[in-house]
Amino acid sequence: MMIVRAAALITAAYLLGSIPWGLVLTRLFTKNNLLNTGSGNIGANNVRRIAGNTLALITLLADMAKGGVPVYLADILIRPYGTWRSSIACITAVAAFLGHLYPLYMRGKNGGKGVATAAGCFAVLSPIAAGCAFLVYILMICMTSRSSIGSLTAAVFLPVAVHVAGASPPIPLCAGFMAVMIVIRHKDNIQRLIHGKEPRL
Repeated sequence: MMIVRAAALITAAYLLGSIPWGLVLTRLFTKNNLLNTGSGNIGANNVRRIAGNTLALITLLADMAKGGVPVYLADILIRPYGTWRSSIACITAVAAFLGHLYPLYMRGKNGGKGVATAAGCFAVLSPIAAGCAFLVYILMICMTSRSSIGSLTAAVFLPVAVHVAGASPPIPLCAGFMAVMIVIRHKDNIQRLIHGKEPRL
């Protein structure tokens, strides 16, 4: 019964993670197609460019929720406590994260970079580490005025923060996987940073 419950949670996490909230919201409230405007990304930063701060904030919170909600459900529904529970919570987090990167409803294409969804996952998995990573993100934005640098630095910092926070063994592995994927998804940003062409906020 517990295995069936875990499988249902993981599947639901991927389906929820696949909802492209940025695309849905901009189509509902603007005449712009997010995929053909700005960076073409479905995340909150591109929503901000074409639809303003309010819609961007809603997108950010929705993308965080699609990571945080299924992980929270896994945390309270899976028993017993221990490595098994942490492992299912991490697999659920990865499913939601991959749903955002490779959304089913968009045939696995045009997904986001995963920063907000990862943040939502770790707000539940390791709140202290997530809070520290958020502070790093804010600090780097203040220093550089570039969101991509904040995202990359926070992503690389997260596995270290999770390990130092003493999280259950599967959680640092989950953080490391997400960090690697976030860096890969930022490859175009990295190229622009190298050539001094990355736009400022």
